[in-house]
Amino acid sequence: MVDADPLLLGQAVRHARTARGLTLDQLAARVEVSASQLSLIETGRREPKIGLVRALATALDVPLATLLAAEPPSERAALEIELAQAQRGTLYRSLGLPDVKANKGMSTPVLQTILGLHRELARRHSEASATPEEARRANTELRLWMRGRDSHLPYVEEAAADLLRTVGHTSGALSHSSVSRMARSLGLEIMHVSDLPHSARSVIDLANGRIYLPPASIPGGHGLRALALQAMAHRLLGHERPSTYAEFLKQRLEINYFSSACLMPLGAAVESLQKAKAQRDLSVEDFRDGFGVTHEAAAMRMSNLLTSHLGIRMHFLRVTGDGAIAKAAENDGLPLPTDVTGAVEGQLVCRHWAARTAFARTNRTTEHYQYDDTPAGTFWSASQTGTTEHDEFSITVGVPFADAKWFRGRDTERRETSTCPDESCCRRPPAGLTARWRDAAWPSARLHAHVLAPLPSGTFPGVEDTEVYEFLDRHAG
Repeated sequence: MVDADPLLLGQAVRHARTARGLTLDQLAARVEVSASQLSLIETGRREPKIGLVRALATALDVPLATLLAAEPPSERAALEIELAQAQRGTLYRSLGLPDVKANKGMSTPVLQTILGLHRELARRHSEASATPEEARRANTELRLWMRGRDSHLPYVEEAAADLLRTVGHTSGALSHSSVSRMARSLGLEIMHVSDLPHSARSVIDLANGRIYLPPASIPGGHGLRALALQAMAHRLLGHERPSTYAEFLKQRLEINYFSSACLMPLGAAVESLQKAKAQRDLSVEDFRDGFGVTHEAAAMRMSNLLTSHLGIRMHFLRVTGDGAIAKAAENDGLPLPTDVTGAVEGQLVCRHWAARTAFARTNRTTEHYQYDDTPAGTFWSASQTGTTEHDEFSITVGVPFADAKWFRGRDTERRETSTCPDESCCRRPPAGLTARWRDAAWPSARLHAHVLAPLPSGTFPGVEDTEVYEFLDRHAG
């Protein structure tokens, strides 16, 4: 068989045949096949052997390469191929509708209209498929995918190292000027604007080679360096427009990882962690300050490196003030709460875990250390609290009891016992309180907006295309 797209090959044969004024019967006779067999070849429903393709090229007096070309022979042929591919797809087949044949009697405008309907159908199906349930499943699969790799992605590390070499950066805090030079090495210019679209953290203008960023850090700890590096990552990692929500999530994970790998270079980061381990003084605080990053970024970077380079299994948690998990990564067996899909996001962690007891501290300037006894074993954790514009949160890193010896704060005497998911642990009020207040309490619940809001749709979920395009139009001059 021929190593070529049957639809492209068939269109090339038909185009050459009609250009020479030959009928199916006439060409079939020249290459000694039936007209019905030739028709199947022209419609892409049969793959011919290379010998027959050579015979067709000879009979049509065209180079063999012309029939095997990767591009459609004409604009009309490209439209017909797209229609055939759309009608063979599972989405169209699921409708149970008959195929529409793009014959000579169908004008090009009609063909374009039909294709427009197919494209809109595909777009709406893609948006509708990103239900909250599917998004949660996709996020769960991504978390398990990272767990299987101990949260370490060598191919992203290599891409980050290659870019860092362009400015000679190896350790310490990465300067804004170095980030700008890194961008220029990719043919991009960083531009700070005050009218960035509300729905976007940054915008890349591929036509003019610009990365648009806000004039100052935005709430939540997303520094300008990180935003710029994330934008560059899309190009360096060869990202295409995501076709599924799962693909969008993976791209988001990769650009965040890339940014961290640039801000905390692999060699220097591992050296710093190994030195601290040798001194039995591993600490997120010191690691954070050594590279000039946020506490959360340092904790996440440690999750990328502790297992892969130091042999320490660990967990990372970002928990909101009400105890719900916002982010999580673990490969140490910590019994995270999950829903029926296996997702952990939005699930409440035990009230006795360090990630929640840290909120009760009066002095929150330093890390909160604690041992948690759970049904899966004892874990040591270090938690640091922070606040955003809307809520407070805690960042936690932790390890099994046996590995606590490598960390600062291992001598803490604070210890809590958790029997979750047993509801008697912290989900069910004590019997005395229940008897006293069950029939007398009527709280008014604070409804989180995301409970009722649909999942953001579009190629880049949550981004308003019109706002972005109008922004680019204003700055294109």
